[in-house]
Amino acid sequence: MPTPTIYYIRHGETAWNAQGRFQGSQDIPLNELGRTQAVASGEILSRLLARDGGDAASLPYVASPLGRARLTMELARGALELPPADYRVDDRLREIGYGQWEGLTLPEMELNDAATFALRQVDKWGVAAPSGESYASVTLRVQDWFDSLSVDTVAVAHGGTMRALMVALGVATPLQAADTPIGQGVVYVFRDGGLEKYS
Repeated sequence: MPTPTIYYIRHGETAWNAQGRFQGSQDIPLNELGRTQAVASGEILSRLLARDGGDAASLPYVASPLGRARLTMELARGALELPPADYRVDDRLREIGYGQWEGLTLPEMELNDAATFALRQVDKWGVAAPSGESYASVTLRVQDWFDSLSVDTVAVAHGGTMRALMVALGVATPLQAADTPIGQGVVYVFRDGGLEKYS
């Protein structure tokens, strides 16, 4: 059976994104730019599907349970002229949990727990924030989600889950993925063992 293609969209910008604050499991809403980016993602996806000969209405759509991902999905589906609420939610796509560091910037994280921060600078993949998750553990749940797919799928989730998916699918090493910026207002396509970004 061929490997499913994933059309992956990161949620649009939030106020915390703009401030460099790590959100994790916090339910921070999209800001105005984030809403615009969500619509733009839907428009890009529409062009990609037309190019690929795909039917937007026939694909399954799945989002992280966090509000910023769900609203991005709904705005993107609106741009595709599809019913906004007709998609599934999957908890395996939730953002990496940053525990006690949620809401903090990088300098604030270092002040909060300098020892863990130093360890994490050396091993971003294996070291979790205090009371948080490691990227290694997120990779396991994202791999489990991917393994459950049987057809091409549109997913709206987060930067952290995107990095985990890159590693799960062999597109990047943990070292590469940990430092890869994940764009907003774009569409990533995981296909045939590769990854392309469309804007």
